[in-house]
Amino acid sequence: MADELNIQTNISKQEKYELLIPQLTALVGGETSLVANLANVAAALRQTFGFFWVGFYLVDGDELVLGPFQGDVACTRIGFGKGVCGTAWKEKQTIIVPNVDEFPGHIACSSASKSEIVVPLVSNGKVIAVLDVDSHVLDDFDEEDKAGLEKIAILITPFFK
Repeated sequence: MADELNIQTNISKQEKYELLIPQLTALVGGETSLVANLANVAAALRQTFGFFWVGFYLVDGDELVLGPFQGDVACTRIGFGKGVCGTAWKEKQTIIVPNVDEFPGHIACSSASKSEIVVPLVSNGKVIAVLDVDSHVLDDFDEEDKAGLEKIAILITPFFK
């Protein structure tokens, strides 16, 4: 696959995910580097949807450590059960936050972030990383994002060794 996405801008969110996922599959399919694949997935999501921040936090002991991302400078380490990312890790489930200011214990890496979705990547029953997506718009994430991002998480999980 060319190192370029082919996503129309005037289509629905669901259609964008439907077009993006096969392109990501082709993009990461021939690459064995975890870092390269995470970086390209983050870039593709930001490019396709215009999200404020997209990135991965990788489990390292009892913390999530910042991995490849696209966006402003971010928090480097997040504790288990802390903030949206740590809570998604602890609960092993996707969390959609319509307004980050209303999430108890939210970690504000940037005041420009208004809503967030975090998807855990699970392998052998254990969370190995989380995909964190922030928007500068309130209530920007829904069940379509959850379904699409969970498919992307499943796609990228096998690259963790």
